[in-house]
Amino acid sequence: MHIHISDSPAQVARSFAEFFEGWVKEKQGPLHIALSGGSTPAVLYRLWAAEFADLMDWEQLHFYWGDERCVPPDDEESNYKMADDLFLSPLQIPSCNIHRMRGELPPEAEAGRYGEELKDNLPLINGLPVFDLIILGMGGDGHTASIFPGQMELLQSQEICALAKHPVSGQERITLTGPVINNARTVVFLVTGKSKQERLQEILGEGGERAQQYPAAHIKPAHGQLHWFLDQQAAHKVSV
Repeated sequence: MHIHISDSPAQVARSFAEFFEGWVKEKQGPLHIALSGGSTPAVLYRLWAAEFADLMDWEQLHFYWGDERCVPPDDEESNYKMADDLFLSPLQIPSCNIHRMRGELPPEAEAGRYGEELKDNLPLINGLPVFDLIILGMGGDGHTASIFPGQMELLQSQEICALAKHPVSGQERITLTGPVINNARTVVFLVTGKSKQERLQEILGEGGERAQQYPAAHIKPAHGQLHWFLDQQAAHKVSV
């Protein structure tokens, strides 16, 4: 596990963007990457469009999503829409490289369809698709992707994608399951803000059994690398 600490959310985004640039240049395409929603990825996506357009071969990158709200692609809550607005369209990423979860379709059917698309497009290990890189966030409740503390069964699901519900709003979502996330070659968490301090202290520190109630604590790639990119506020109680 590798922990990278920066001064601010903007510096977290830049630190990861530079890491990502080097990572892409080491690889030979195509590379399969799962994106996240959230405020810190939004900063990253703007940075990619503004400063990294000419620094990488974007056409070798295929973009997927770790989770999606069950809303149309033009809805303001859509993770796809955020990425499309901030970097996919500005960088003119080819449509054939964009593999979105179709939040406007019946959720259960779409979870199955997306799982089949992943099996068709990605290499398989132990019957599960292998992402080259998955970008994740973490909520103050310790959830990641759309795997929430009350839905821990998704961490061991036999499905590639599954349905989840937000514990407060009840909004339906589609999410990658724990076994697929832990099958990735590289998993990166982008976590910022004071509200994450307690969870990170438990998950990355001395939480022990207590930390096991948080889905993010169960993300440990079986044959890959795990990176945490944190700002000073989030990392304040983490011993490095």
